Amino acid sequence: MAVNLSAIKDLLLPGLRGVEGKYEMIPSQYDKIFTKHDSKLALERTAEMRYLGLANLKTEGGQTTFDNSAGERFIYNQEHNEIGLGYAITRKAIDDNLYKTQFHPSNLGLIESFQQTKEIYGANILNTATTYNNAVGGDGVALVSASHPIDGSVVSNYGTTDLNESTLLNSMINIRTNFKDQAGLKVFARGRKLIVPPQLEPVAIRLTKTELRPGTADNDVNAILSTAGGLPEGYMVNDFLTSSSAWFMLTNIDGLSYMERVKFETDMQVDFVTDNLLVKGYERYSFGYYNWRAIYGNFPS
Repeated sequence: MAVNLSAIKDLLLPGLRGVEGKYEMIPSQYDKIFTKHDSKLALERTAEMRYLGLANLKTEGGQTTFDNSAGERFIYNQEHNEIGLGYAITRKAIDDNLYKTQFHPSNLGLIESFQQTKEIYGANILNTATTYNNAVGGDGVALVSASHPIDGSVVSNYGTTDLNESTLLNSMINIRTNFKDQAGLKVFARGRKLIVPPQLEPVAIRLTKTELRPGTADNDVNAILSTAGGLPEGYMVNDFLTSSSAWFMLTNIDGLSYMERVKFETDMQVDFVTDNLLVKGYERYSFGYYNWRAIYGNFPS
């Protein structure tokens, strides 16, 4: 049923001091986690390749070892979703509303609805990071996993510890020492940004904003600010994380992706039969990933 007179009955009479219900929205957060890409296809696919491994010792007069194992290993898929929302409002509700500046019939909050929907879809990549998504494919395990397969071994970007000085440092060191390519060569991987839910912001502040070692009476320097290059982008709070204890670290490796197929657009028209004003919004995009080395996640039990 369209928004009608009964839905705005107090807006039909003079004397209201004001109309409330719209609030300042949370600033965009997804774009500080995901790299934006424009898309021209319904399904975007990214191939992860294996290049050459370590060189081998050669004896005098002996044969050179050949590595012919290079080639495609995994395909990551990212299919776009259609996002839409609309509403209808009757002609009488438009004509008789005395407070059009505060409750405008053509602006009942579509932009805000679409913005927050996008934040939820983006955060859901982190919220479900330990659950394997068959539609994504990739290396056959979840985004955050203790067993990402590389040739002849596995690599972990998964932890189960609470956020504190020791666990944050260990995660930074694990990224630097353990992240490898498909051939087993170490890659230049460093932690760059800590992502926490609102409940962990006080901990993140203490860990990243103090010059001396946090939580102690020692006069030691805060090693978090320097170890493995420190965290050059500090920390950020994501208001849409569903766990109060899970925390993440973004690395300098690109791999979390927001792909925009159709930008946000709105349209409106008057229905010829009912005289209702029809307003709708539409966009098409997807959140996904194509390289697990972009993130390190901790999910305390």
